[in-house]
Amino acid sequence: MIAAEQIIYLDNNATTQLDPAVIEEMLPFLTEYYGNPSSGYTFGRQVRRAIDLARERVAALVGCEPGEIVFTSCGTESNNAAVNSALHLDPNRRHVVTTAVEHSATRRHCEIVAKRGCAVTVVGVNGDGNLDLEELERAITPQTAIVTAMWANNETGVLFPVEKIAEIARRKRVLFHTDAIQTVGKIPVRLADSTINSLSLSAHKLHGPKGVGALYVNKRSAFKPLVIGGSQENNRRAGTENVASIVALGKAAECAGAALAEENSRVRAMRDRFESGLLERIPNAFVNGDLEARLPNTSNLSFTGIESDAALVMFDRHQVCCSAGSACRTGSLKASHVLRAMSLSSERTRGSMRFSFGRFNTDADVDKALEIIPAAILKLRAMSPPTPARETAAV
Repeated sequence: MIAAEQIIYLDNNATTQLDPAVIEEMLPFLTEYYGNPSSGYTFGRQVRRAIDLARERVAALVGCEPGEIVFTSCGTESNNAAVNSALHLDPNRRHVVTTAVEHSATRRHCEIVAKRGCAVTVVGVNGDGNLDLEELERAITPQTAIVTAMWANNETGVLFPVEKIAEIARRKRVLFHTDAIQTVGKIPVRLADSTINSLSLSAHKLHGPKGVGALYVNKRSAFKPLVIGGSQENNRRAGTENVASIVALGKAAECAGAALAEENSRVRAMRDRFESGLLERIPNAFVNGDLEARLPNTSNLSFTGIESDAALVMFDRHQVCCSAGSACRTGSLKASHVLRAMSLSSERTRGSMRFSFGRFNTDADVDKALEIIPAAILKLRAMSPPTPARETAAV
């Protein structure tokens, strides 16, 4: 096993280190307070109160009422539940509008509903990863059940103008859902002032545990549950609650709220110093995506003349953790669908790497990474056979 202190962890968009405060609050619900929160006796009611507190904490982070939070097993379930609900509310609305750069939790679900007879319109992005809002508005029809668009892209960090999208959907009398799994805890979210109908989040993206998430459902929005059974979550998500993880998500939300200013200052400063350092040290390196409208922690870079999978192997030898795009596609032979949607060249997509920072990163991590990564990239380029263009230039 590699000691955690030896790792330079720059893959916080894949998952995050558990906050020690989260672990401390979670542990008693794995040992001492093991009662079923649906039980009528005092021991069970104690556990119910812990879930209620967690709901209040998550609601405070995203600026909504506690009753609008539904706990789920993960962000993927939350995304699926939002789309599933919309398609079951009105049998005459069997159309979904989404974007070309969504996470697989949305993209593959849309592919499945299309095979089941629903229509799906996919709105493209430009070279910076930004949406054309006029194209999105034109895609909405009287048969549209829902528009679902991510708030922040998991690969590039590019931010979509979700408030504007929500307003377009409201004018068209269509539900709007946003996958905010990469957003919550990194930038401020205030749902009480928004026309967003539903929003997904996940604990393990904000220093909580894996296997628990939440779905915000606006109190004025109708909702059909995905998981059917008992009356848990006010009849919106059946199944005995994962109490320890829900408690942990609540604490993680509280900690994330307290650290928002840091996320937008110290974390951003580390990302910027890292990014500028690599661009200075490595010729023919490029930032992918909008430089301004993006998360403060994310840097997606392309290094020409290399293959990202080979770079991952070399970085791993030096205990540098990052991704070739999304962690959900690592090991895939296909280039990033996000970068392909941005119409980047095949060389740019083949040599793309995602680096993402968190509040447990340090300036020492940046210093070490700036030593290791440029040397590794230059070594890989030296090992690569010359392209036909380079051979011609040499002649």
